[in-house]
Amino acid sequence: MYMEEDLELKKVGLELMFLTPEKYDNEEGITAVELSKLVELPLDTVKKKLAILKEKSIVRVKGNNPKFWLFDEYNFQRMDENDEVFLLLCSFDDVDFDRYFSY
Repeated sequence: MYMEEDLELKKVGLELMFLTPEKYDNEEGITAVELSKLVELPLDTVKKKLAILKEKSIVRVKGNNPKFWLFDEYNFQRMDENDEVFLLLCSFDDVDFDRYFSY
């Protein structure tokens, strides 16, 4: 369904997973526009990937205009371990963690 190599979905999902408050302007979360700039993907692409993650209940959204997005760690930890999106986001072989953390 999502294919294990949906790199755009992985990029959006991991960015949200490792998002720190310093990376967004509003305490409610990050907007799709801000996220689009962070992951360097077109806004329409980011919105489609957010919809997939929301459908899986691993991101939550607050507000309407603009919408603020946050990762839902609680629901993510309770996902089926065989779910394609779960497996995609847990595949860290090609992930550069320096992107998310400063040591």
